[in-house]
Amino acid sequence: MTQVLLLGDSHIAHFYWQSRMPSYKVNNLGVPETTAADLLASLPGIKKQVTYTDVIMIMVGTNDVLNGNYEFINTLKQIIVQLSHDFPAAEVLVSSLFPMELPDLPNHTITNLNSHIEAFAMQTGCCFLDTYHRLTNVDQPIFLEDGINITEAAYEAWARALLEHIAFLIEND
Repeated sequence: MTQVLLLGDSHIAHFYWQSRMPSYKVNNLGVPETTAADLLASLPGIKKQVTYTDVIMIMVGTNDVLNGNYEFINTLKQIIVQLSHDFPAAEVLVSSLFPMELPDLPNHTITNLNSHIEAFAMQTGCCFLDTYHRLTNVDQPIFLEDGINITEAAYEAWARALLEHIAFLIEND
């Protein structure tokens, strides 16, 4: 059975991924309020806890943006490089940031950050999961009232996108 490791913040932690992905063994190690630096620091422990995985999806950066840290991109790149080293047989996917529209967030911040994430995903040989555009095409509200946490409809769209990527990776493996 294909093993999927999910790493990141509350967006990962708060969804029932296993029930949405019953054909896979899902290891959800999402931790609410995680920043890119937190995830990087936790990688040695994750390596001890997880001995093998086929696919790794990373979703981190939301809390960095909320804290005004737009330089987390460099840390995310370090995370990808370390995971590729620790799990050389695994396919690594990095999820884009969601289309948050917050009052203190300058216009185009998220799209600019996502462009950087996509560029280094290509440079490092991992896959970029463009959830930003997937979520902008959902016909239902995608954010809860706080504008940060996502609705069930958004989770479903995100899970479909992830499943499509995993199916493609497995088919071409």
